[in-house]
Amino acid sequence: MKKFMDEFKAFALQGNVMSLAVGVMIGAAFQDIVSSLTDNILSPIVGLFIGQNFNTLSLDVLGVTLYYGAFITSIVNFIILAFVVFLMVKSINKVFARKEEEKVAEPGRTCPFCMTAVHQEATRCGACTSTL
Repeated sequence: MKKFMDEFKAFALQGNVMSLAVGVMIGAAFQDIVSSLTDNILSPIVGLFIGQNFNTLSLDVLGVTLYYGAFITSIVNFIILAFVVFLMVKSINKVFARKEEEKVAEPGRTCPFCMTAVHQEATRCGACTSTL
């Protein structure tokens, strides 16, 4: 049982798990902000054109009320959230791409077998594993 608890502790305190937990918490808080934006700002603005609160748009079908305005509001929430996440991932990828370009800019040579760039001090090619 002690070994199991030690393994669980190592897993739970791993950097990736902690980063994921922080990301989920920030995502949930950001979702609240986006929901407030659509419910309290965007929906009333759309309601000015429609003549009523956008969230309360409904349709009665066979005695059942379908609140399609609330559903459309949820779709708008999702689109805004997905767009912001897309922009964040795009900017993070741009930062990592710059770091990769800096790594490639190191002085090196070319592998005579596969013509891949190899670091000057390498003894084997990373692509074809040939001895240099």
